[in-house]
Amino acid sequence: MNKTQKTIPALPLCILLDFIGYASFSIPVLGEFTDLVWAPVSAVIFYKLFGGKMGVLGGGLSFLEELLPFTDFIPTFTLAWAFRYFGKSSPKQVINIKA
Repeated sequence: MNKTQKTIPALPLCILLDFIGYASFSIPVLGEFTDLVWAPVSAVIFYKLFGGKMGVLGGGLSFLEELLPFTDFIPTFTLAWAFRYFGKSSPKQVINIKA
């Protein structure tokens, strides 16, 4: 892979991470307290998965999304996956398939 290509985390992993964030929302009252733990963990995972500017910006947004009440339904990881997958580089370039 050359330096201009970005890695894409697996879609099922992104969906799972969004589900974990949403699961805490389903527990009344206690859910918002579990977000205090999940918010920084989510931000670090986001940064590690996406890296670069997207990792920094998305990690911050993921942190805020998990920390702020009633925003857990936003699929941050899955949206980031879609932006990376459908972004500037075509999927053929990202996964190195020779056409």
